Amino acid sequence: MTSKCKVSYRFATREDISKVLYFIRELAIYEKMLDEVVTTENELEYWLFEKKTAEVIFAVVDNKEVGFALFFHNFSTFVGKAGLYLEDLFVLEAYRGQGIGKYLFQQLATIALDRGCGRMEWCCLDWNQPSIDFYLSLGAKAMDSWSTYRLTTTKLQQLAK
Repeated sequence: MTSKCKVSYRFATREDISKVLYFIRELAIYEKMLDEVVTTENELEYWLFEKKTAEVIFAVVDNKEVGFALFFHNFSTFVGKAGLYLEDLFVLEAYRGQGIGKYLFQQLATIALDRGCGRMEWCCLDWNQPSIDFYLSLGAKAMDSWSTYRLTTTKLQQLAK
């Protein structure tokens, strides 16, 4: 463990839905995207615990959740293995700089390896230089020749017709 405080992690349970939504909103505030958060506790509960399409771990300090990571599995046809895709990682401002983000990454790496994953991937906003610097310090490489594309619900509906 490389953190400067005593930190542990735990997987979220169904009873943590309000905490998961809280961290999603805090991340959205940090990313200046709060107006894009439209999910509800009911939707999160359905997708995380009924459909089991994603998982959440919390960083815990003094019995308090101070950070979270939401991830799911993808698949690499080139590697021929599942991968771990990190959708969100966030540490409360008062707890930053104490190694908690790195600790969460270490736990995710361990989970990925324990599950036989071939790689771990995530996206980062171009303006978020503190996070970019952090990721580079871990040895991550930017996929500069790749761009992320998205179809929203309305566009999915139009395409499916």
